[in-house]
Amino acid sequence: MPVATVSAKGWVVIPQEIRERYGIKKGDKVHIVDYGGAIAIVPALRDPIHDSYGMFKGGPDLLEDLLEFRRDEAARE
Repeated sequence: MPVATVSAKGWVVIPQEIRERYGIKKGDKVHIVDYGGAIAIVPALRDPIHDSYGMFKGGPDLLEDLLEFRRDEAARE
């Protein structure tokens, strides 16, 4: 398990092995997440729109669910 040391300024260098595994390059953003006693460094999405494309593929059809809900609401009125 790679180990990093915190500098006097609070800087932490992400070990090369980890940077390569997750494709983290100079200038990339990361999120520091507090899990209540544990912290995690999570790579930020470079292009949130592009990187999120297809994340609901194969899941429920939300548009159809909304239309069905609205039809039911209209029928009750």
